[in-house]
Amino acid sequence: MNDIWRLPATELAAQIRARKISAREAAAAALARLDAVNPAINAVVEHRPAEVQARADAIDAALAKGEDPGLLCGVPVTVKVNVDQAGFATSNGVRLQRDIIAQTNSPVVDNLLKAGAVIVGRTNAPAFSYRWFTTNLLYGDTRNPRDPAITPGGSSGGAAAAVTAGIGHIAHGTDIAGSIRYPAYACGVHGLRPTLGRIPAFNAALPERPIGAQITAVSGPLARTIADVRLGLAAMAQRDTRDPWWVPAPLEGPPRPKRALLCLRPDGLETAPELQDAVRDAGRRLAAAGWAVEEVTELPPFEEAAELQIKLWLAEGYDAMRDAAEREGDPGALAVLRGHEKTARAMDLAAFSKTLTRRATLVRTWETFLDTHPVVVMPPCSELPFPWQLDLKDDASFARVWRAQMPQIALPFIGMPGLTVSTGLVGRVPVGVQVIAGRYREDLCLAAGEAIEAGGVPPSPIDPFTG
Repeated sequence: MNDIWRLPATELAAQIRARKISAREAAAAALARLDAVNPAINAVVEHRPAEVQARADAIDAALAKGEDPGLLCGVPVTVKVNVDQAGFATSNGVRLQRDIIAQTNSPVVDNLLKAGAVIVGRTNAPAFSYRWFTTNLLYGDTRNPRDPAITPGGSSGGAAAAVTAGIGHIAHGTDIAGSIRYPAYACGVHGLRPTLGRIPAFNAALPERPIGAQITAVSGPLARTIADVRLGLAAMAQRDTRDPWWVPAPLEGPPRPKRALLCLRPDGLETAPELQDAVRDAGRRLAAAGWAVEEVTELPPFEEAAELQIKLWLAEGYDAMRDAAEREGDPGALAVLRGHEKTARAMDLAAFSKTLTRRATLVRTWETFLDTHPVVVMPPCSELPFPWQLDLKDDASFARVWRAQMPQIALPFIGMPGLTVSTGLVGRVPVGVQVIAGRYREDLCLAAGEAIEAGGVPPSPIDPFTG
C-alpha cells in the first residue's frame, strides 16, 4: 500500500469505491509522499494533515453507509493558492494577500469536494500569477522535478510539479495566458485549459475581476494521464450560480470526423526542431489510431490573438497592478509589468472597445474553421522549457520568452479549449504538443490526446531530479 500515490486517479477512485483501499490509506500515502519529496521541489506551500485525514475518514464513513461520495471518491488532489479555500489565505503568492483568509470555497473547490476529493494541499504560484517561472517572496522557488535547471512553468508551476512528483493524483490550476498548459508541458504531464464557462469560478475573498480577466481566465485539471484529466474536468465542471459565465454545455458533443491538422510553425513562429519533431510524431500516433492527418502551414490568425490577449489581460487596471507589484517588491512581477508597460498604457477606452470588437471577429473565424477541421495540433511553445529565470536575464531574453509563448497566449483570446499532451523527453527536458478544438469541445481534445498518449509519454510520477 506504500505506492498508492502512484496509481492513476481513475483506478484509485474505483478501488476506494470498491473498498479495496480506504480513503484514509490513500490520504496517508499522499501525505507521506508530500513529506518525502516536497522539501526538494516546494510545490505544496500549505497543508494541514489533520484536516486531510479527517476528510478521508468522512469519505470512508460515507462508503460504509452505502453512499457514493462522487466521481473522485477519496482521491487526493491539490488546489492552487489563487482560489478560495475556506480557512486558507487566497495569497496568489503575494505577501500583501497572506492575511486574506477565505470564508467560503470557490466553486471549483466546492465541486472537487462534492465529487469526493480529498484536498491534500495548496500549490505555489508566481507573485500575482504573472510569470512562466514559479517563485515569489512569500513561499520561495518551486523547482521542476524533471530538472531543477529548467522552469516548472507558471503560473500553475506548483500544481504541475506536485502531480509530476506524485503529490496528489490530479492538480487544479488556472490559465489566463497558458498557466495550465505551459507548466504541464514543462514538467512532462498533461494539462487542459477548458472553454470559458465550462468550470465555474469566483473568489469571494477578493474584488471582482475586471472584464478582460472574466472572459479569458479559467480553472482546469493537470494530471499524469489523459483519463485523469477527463475525470478532473468532469468533477470541476458542475454548475454553480455564483459564476454568471458558466454554461450548461454537455461534456460530450456530437460525433465529428477523426481529422487533425498539424501546424509546426503557427503564423511562421520560429519553432525549435525538437518541437517540430514532436508535432510530426503526434501526427503519426494519430494516424496509427485511425485519424486522418494533414500538415498545413497556415491557420486563422494566431499571433494577433496573442498580442491582443496581452493587452486585454494587463492593460485593465495597469496602474493599480503596478502599484501593488511595487509594494510587494517582487522582481518577476515587476519585470512583467515593466516589460509590457508600453502596450498597457496604449489601451484607452477606444482601443479597449476595438480590442473586444476584434475578438468577436477572431472567435468567429476560428470557430468556423474548427467546424470544418475538428482538431489542430501545434507546438505548445516555440522552445524547449526555459532555463530557470531566463526572463530576468536581460531585455532580449524577456522578449524571447514572451515571443516563444505565442501558442499559449493566443488561445484564451479566441476562447477555445487547449490540451497540452506530454510526449517524450530530450535528455531530461520534456517535449509535447498542444491540441485545440472548438468551443466546448474538450472531448475532441481529449480524444486526440488519448491517441497521442498511447504512443508513449515520459515516466510519471517520478522522484525529483531523476528524469
